[in-house]
Amino acid sequence: MAFISVPISIVIALLIAAGLNLIKGLKGFFQTIFFLPYVTNTIAIALVFKFMFNENFGLINTMLGWIGIDKVNWLSTNANYWAVMGVMVIYSVWDSLAFKIMVFLSAIQGIDKQYYQAADIDATPKSKVFRKITVPLISPMIFYIMVTSIIGALKVYSSVITLTNEYGEIRGATYNMKTIVMYIYDYLNNRAPGNLSLAAASSVVLFGIILLFTLVQMQVSKKRVHY
Repeated sequence: MAFISVPISIVIALLIAAGLNLIKGLKGFFQTIFFLPYVTNTIAIALVFKFMFNENFGLINTMLGWIGIDKVNWLSTNANYWAVMGVMVIYSVWDSLAFKIMVFLSAIQGIDKQYYQAADIDATPKSKVFRKITVPLISPMIFYIMVTSIIGALKVYSSVITLTNEYGEIRGATYNMKTIVMYIYDYLNNRAPGNLSLAAASSVVLFGIILLFTLVQMQVSKKRVHY
């Protein structure tokens, strides 16, 4: 989930933020619409997604039926692993967009207008302006979002238990969708009695993984981030 959802959500959020910055009218309205998921309860959103991806009466399968595609078993009994993972990635991307969009939009609005005016004088294509001016100048914010998003994705818990069950399982499936945090909670909640030491060890492992990825990103950012 971390390696798939984070890059996708950053790219989509960056494009939406750039688009919102170009809108003249109703900008406040659209900003409010995109910010709503950030103030909505995570479990409530996951329940809506679970309903949308229901095999028999969900909105997604209904829409697929309109274009002649057979129903997909997203989250029901014996659901395919990648179908379940697909739903979780889609949910993770959608749920995380609001905060990213607001951060990117604030960063873009803080860029000195002289850069864009110079580009307009040179008749620089919009795509090149985005790649050569916008992205480099907000690269510190992109780096910040990347680090915090990886940390958040590695700590995911509530959305997984809502989309599956409290054990991260799909009925009839031979796999489970447990995250490290779910294993820690299992040890702490007497599902595995006497394993508090394992819960503590798992917490340290999670900290080590997050620290490792953060250090790698910091090393890469030295060449990619422009302050």
